[in-house]
Amino acid sequence: MPFVGFSNELEAFESSLVGKLIEPVAAVVFGGTMTVITVVVTGIANLVLLDLDLTKEIEEKEASHFIFKT
Repeated sequence: MPFVGFSNELEAFESSLVGKLIEPVAAVVFGGTMTVITVVVTGIANLVLLDLDLTKEIEEKEASHFIFKT
């Protein structure tokens, strides 16, 4: 999981840098806005995800956790 560790460190660096360059409140608003924009763009770029229904798979997986094997 080296990528996850590096990603977290990079995010911490980026967050502190933005916090130093602009006001903390503005940095939080900017971060939230960019998150919403990322979600919207990803949703528009991958319209097939809107029709994805994993309900059956989730229910099967949850049911398999409650089966006791003897």
